[in-house]
Amino acid sequence: MSTTAVTTPSGLRLPRWAAPVGAAALFVAAYLVFQGTGTLPHDKEAPQFLAVTEFREWIDDHRNDNPLFLYFLNYVRLFVAWLYDLFLAGLHALGWPGITGVMGALAWLAGGWRVGLLALGGVSAFGVLGLWESSVETLALVAVAVLLSLAIGIPVGVWAGLSVRVRRAITPALDVMQIMPTFAYLAPLALFFHIGAPAGAIATMIYSIPPAIRITALAVSQVSPTAVEASASLGATRWQTLVKVHLPLARSTMALAINQTIMMALSMVVIASLISAPGLGGEIIRGLSRAQVGIMLPAGVAVVIMAVVLDRMMMAVAHREPHAKTGRTNLLAALALAVAGLALIPVLPKLWPENLTLNLVAEVNDAVGWAETNWYAVTTFIKDATSHALLNPLESLLTSAPWWLVALAVLTVAWRVSGPRPALVALGCLLAIALLGVWEHTMQTMTTVAVAVLVTLMIGLLLGVAAARSPRYSAVQRPLLDAAQTMPAFVYLLPALALFGTTRFTAIFASVIYAVPPVVRLVEDGIRAVPGTVVEAAVSAGSTPGQLLWKVQLPMARRAILLAANQGIVMTLAMVVVGGLVGAGALGYDVVTGFSQRTDFGMGFVAGIATVLLGVMLDRITQGADRRPSPRKRKFT
Repeated sequence: MSTTAVTTPSGLRLPRWAAPVGAAALFVAAYLVFQGTGTLPHDKEAPQFLAVTEFREWIDDHRNDNPLFLYFLNYVRLFVAWLYDLFLAGLHALGWPGITGVMGALAWLAGGWRVGLLALGGVSAFGVLGLWESSVETLALVAVAVLLSLAIGIPVGVWAGLSVRVRRAITPALDVMQIMPTFAYLAPLALFFHIGAPAGAIATMIYSIPPAIRITALAVSQVSPTAVEASASLGATRWQTLVKVHLPLARSTMALAINQTIMMALSMVVIASLISAPGLGGEIIRGLSRAQVGIMLPAGVAVVIMAVVLDRMMMAVAHREPHAKTGRTNLLAALALAVAGLALIPVLPKLWPENLTLNLVAEVNDAVGWAETNWYAVTTFIKDATSHALLNPLESLLTSAPWWLVALAVLTVAWRVSGPRPALVALGCLLAIALLGVWEHTMQTMTTVAVAVLVTLMIGLLLGVAAARSPRYSAVQRPLLDAAQTMPAFVYLLPALALFGTTRFTAIFASVIYAVPPVVRLVEDGIRAVPGTVVEAAVSAGSTPGQLLWKVQLPMARRAILLAANQGIVMTLAMVVVGGLVGAGALGYDVVTGFSQRTDFGMGFVAGIATVLLGVMLDRITQGADRRPSPRKRKFT
């Protein structure tokens, strides 16, 4: 039955757009009538905020006599601290010759001479940038966090891959761990585990475990049922089937899980420096506090180099055939590198020589100052135009509308786009936000997220389509996307701050840069996945390039584009709290304030929960839209 028109009881046929337009008109009328009522203004002294703050005070008072601390949390902290000290001592014992040689040897074994030379150059760059000690501390912290994340994530992921019930049970917890703004759980972790390397490693674990579990579960669940049945028919036990069938066949995808865990850990160790975690993050925070891009940029570049080296090593392992043997030449070259590095340990100093470092702090700061002075007119126009055209009207609409009308509008849109279950989840999240007492700031945050996601999708679609249509352009763009995706979020703040000042647009600018790379990748992959036969048929039928894009490629890449929108929302929300440092306000500022001021701890903690609820709401709506059939398919149902 066609849904292009709606038939009324009297037999009158209405166009398909009549129902949405009528619903929109009803909401506009309700807004005009009830505007300014039921707005739930923000109250900094709300009872729920004070209750959470009092709970923190109680924990501080009973830290030394509570059994939970005496017999569990303190031992966890001491174990993580011991593990970090062990890794750090090992790296210090190797010194820069040993670390360079061993890393080069491992990379050569993993991916051949190209990856080996990349590792040698990357590790040497840490010293050239004058950040050798900080880089070693970051390596040790990442090693501890990744080791513990995989020790927990891979077994849980295997279990979830084998059991649909387990997968469904842990999915909500994984969603919360990924959507929860990093600042929001730094304060509780500092409360329970003090500050320093243990708290930083545990915070990094929380952020890194979800991809390890999700990708491992996906790898195990996608193993061919035929292979599993054949193993069972031969009399293999469940354990033998797991070890001999599931894990070998899921090997390449599980290597991707390790790779993503490392990437997530590297992006988190910078933020963990706010609770005194050692490493490169401290340099970035120092540059932020002094408003000097020249201090931040080298540390950010060092993190990117570390991420690229580890990424290339792990991807080389993932793409290798299961039974492929390492060539004799590569084996000898790797052995020679390792032996040379270890042999030079007693000969050369363990710290990188200062006369081989490069200091570009002044030059980078001068370049930023020049851009700030000469681009002021352009950046001010962009900022003001976006604020007046999008930010201010949308924020005024959301903050002046009654809370129940906003909730009803979200329920209606979610039901239309994604179906009843995601719509009810979205409604539940909004009701919880209203009860938490942060409704006004949540609406302000939703405004920032909506504008940032809109800009991100526009840029992501343009760049993704261009990359899908031109392999040469894609090859040029991919390294830039790698750098943008692995650069710590903090690094984007100071250039944005220098160009746009402390405003909401500064956070939006940083969020867009942070969120565009995954959107571009997903759009490009979605368009490339359109079958070649379909494209050839459209071209042979006389379709122009524009018609081919709008009528064939984009509709068939709908799922990838919806997933890109979902990832854009999640990535933008991850930047909301960070944006609170540069004038974003709303929930981000609440979380930052709660982290830095003990009297506002309750407000910051509740704001973090509200950010999670907002993320879950938007995530469920976009994921539900991905699972629903397209309007063209529904038209014939």
